[in-house]
Amino acid sequence: MLDCFSFRGASRGAFRLIPVRSVSPVAAAMVVALSATIFLGGCRTQQEVPEDADRPTDGPALVKLGPNDPKPDVGAAFGRKSFYLERSVNESLTWFGKPSAQSWFPFRNQGTNEEVCTFEQAAASVVAFRELLKNSTSAEEFTTKFNEMFDVWQSVGYNQKRDVRFTGYFSPTFNADRSPSDRFKYPLYRRPAELVTDPKTGQPLGRRMPDGSTQPWPTRAEIEASGMFKGTELVWLESALDAYIVQVNGSAKLIMPDQSVMYVGYAGKTDGEYVGLGMSFMEAGILKKSELSLAAIRRYGKQHPEEVQKLINRNNSYVFFQEYAPGTWPAGSLGVRVNEDASIATDKSIFPRGGVVMVDTMANTYKGNMVEYKNFMLDQDTGGAIRAAGRADLYMGAGAAAELLAGGQYSTGKMYYFFLKPEYVAQYPMPAKK
Repeated sequence: MLDCFSFRGASRGAFRLIPVRSVSPVAAAMVVALSATIFLGGCRTQQEVPEDADRPTDGPALVKLGPNDPKPDVGAAFGRKSFYLERSVNESLTWFGKPSAQSWFPFRNQGTNEEVCTFEQAAASVVAFRELLKNSTSAEEFTTKFNEMFDVWQSVGYNQKRDVRFTGYFSPTFNADRSPSDRFKYPLYRRPAELVTDPKTGQPLGRRMPDGSTQPWPTRAEIEASGMFKGTELVWLESALDAYIVQVNGSAKLIMPDQSVMYVGYAGKTDGEYVGLGMSFMEAGILKKSELSLAAIRRYGKQHPEEVQKLINRNNSYVFFQEYAPGTWPAGSLGVRVNEDASIATDKSIFPRGGVVMVDTMANTYKGNMVEYKNFMLDQDTGGAIRAAGRADLYMGAGAAAELLAGGQYSTGKMYYFFLKPEYVAQYPMPAKK
């Protein structure tokens, strides 16, 4: 079992390295945006990678806690509330205010007819949560009212203990230019018109051909050798590896030569199989698991660009981009901005969108040690490799500091969702639109 990391892509904005094993079927799947966490100091070895954490969940992903079941320590999470949590709550309410949000409800537990929440209930839960955060004068007061008003649903996790594996991701920065030059000659492309995706989930279905049929997309190597997207370039980067990292990331802040800033984010991807670059490096015998880091991959890439390109070409999931306004970046899968320490990415095929989540786990610090982490977050993002009840990603923010946190985030814990009891829903209507 490889207790190490591979680059994975996502449908949103950020960058992450995620523990994988050589036999995992999801190791070749796309994660949410090299949405991948960069692991700077080599692999963390204090925990073994759980065998089933990435295995897709077949049955119900949530279990409703009864009155006699142990409750999560919401008072401790209340004590960590911050500006970012308030902003993340408001972003979720913005999403609930969109007409398209209603199409995802009522939300039913996977594989059953059990209703977890209606649209009105999900939206009211966020409104009520915001009011409790604002008006509660102590953790005790908050806990009493919260437990009275909310039902608790827990992720079934990946084992009988309902454990969830938490990794981290962040938003990276690169140099780039809107025009090609000797320095900037590796493009990111806009979404092609022939890309076919599921109108509801956004999952890629293939390439629409001139006769109206849908066929699989060519491989990454075939796409780049053919020049089939020439004329649809969005921006150019300094190296093929930079462009690839942004692809796997799904989002980036780009600094232009005149120091202006461009924000790019995910606009779709092909239906090709995802293969992580970190895994490819280890399988090729280039780096050991204790040596694997983005810095090591970059160093090797400068000395052996052709060899690294061959490894990159193993990943046939090709990502397309669009430009984002500064105030909306980095955007999660809901189309609203994700916030550090307050947004979480989960499998949206089995978990409800936009709602209040609590994680009870351990979190990385700037010193590289792990501390208790009981925190409220909003479920606002997803990723192609986050495909199980036993997996979740914590958004750490943007820039170098967030990179340090995300790179070492790897822990096991519990995850909970909260929805208002039906009798309270009418008391918390959505705020009127301005």
